[in-house]
This record gives sequence, structure tokens and C-alpha cells, in this order.
Amino acid sequence: MEANNELSSKRLPLISAGIFLGLGLGGFVDGILLHQILQWHHMLSNVRPLTTDSNIDLNMVWDGLFHALDWVLTVTGVVLLWRAGGREDVVWSSQTFVGSLLIGAGLFNVVEGIIDHQILGIHHVKSGPNQLAWDLGFLILGALLVFIGWVMLKRVDN
Repeated sequence: MEANNELSSKRLPLISAGIFLGLGLGGFVDGILLHQILQWHHMLSNVRPLTTDSNIDLNMVWDGLFHALDWVLTVTGVVLLWRAGGREDVVWSSQTFVGSLLIGAGLFNVVEGIIDHQILGIHHVKSGPNQLAWDLGFLILGALLVFIGWVMLKRVDN
């Protein structure tokens, strides 16, 4: 048991970096794929529909702020990864890193899905028919990514 705790503490810098990178990259996937390429929603599209130029401008600004947050999370992950790379006591493992990335990306989906889609209702994954199904799918995907990442981290300990 003590060896596992020691190993975990030696993996923590890599896990932290992976989670922050996963959060940022998960946000970028959402913003690039759902906001820009598919154009299913924008940050405020449920409260300010894209029916006027001023609403389009406002949504674009909020999408930009969303991407700025993604950038800050990603840079934080890179800084943490750089610091971990300079430490001799950090245990490096692809499984630990990928598991941490999955946890971060999944946490992004779960937190953003609960806050923006359900609590605030400022947008949905895909508004219209079946919007609840799309929102629940987004949450389930996030939870699945967290679970798979967690399993990957636990398997390294064994």
C-alpha cells in the first residue's frame, strides 16, 4: 500500500499536467468542432439567437472568450508538463499521461455540459428536436472519458 502511495505522488505532476491539457484540448475540440465547423451552437446562442448582427457579434465575442479560457488551460498544462519534465522524481508513463488527458477532456464535457447546457441553459449541444438527447450524450461521453482515464491511472498502480 505504501509503495502505491509513493508511486502515485511521483505521478502527480504528470497527472496534473495531463488533466489541464485535457481540459484545454477538450474545450478546443468543442469550440472548433461544435461552434465553428458544425455550427450547432455558440456560447450564448440559446439566449441570444443568431438572428441579428448584434447577436452574432455578441456570440462571436463569447466564443472568443471561451477559446481564451481553453488557451489558458492548455498553456497551464504545458507549463506543468515542462516542470514535471525537469524533475528526476517524476515517474513517466504514456498510460498515466493519456489517462490524465482523458480525465481532463471528460471533466470538460461534464462541467461545461452541466453548467452551460443544464443550469444556465445558454446553449445546448444541438438545439431543436432531441436537444436533451444530444446534451445527455455529451454528458455521458464526458463521464465515459473520465471513467476510462481513471481506469488507465489505476491499472498503472497495479
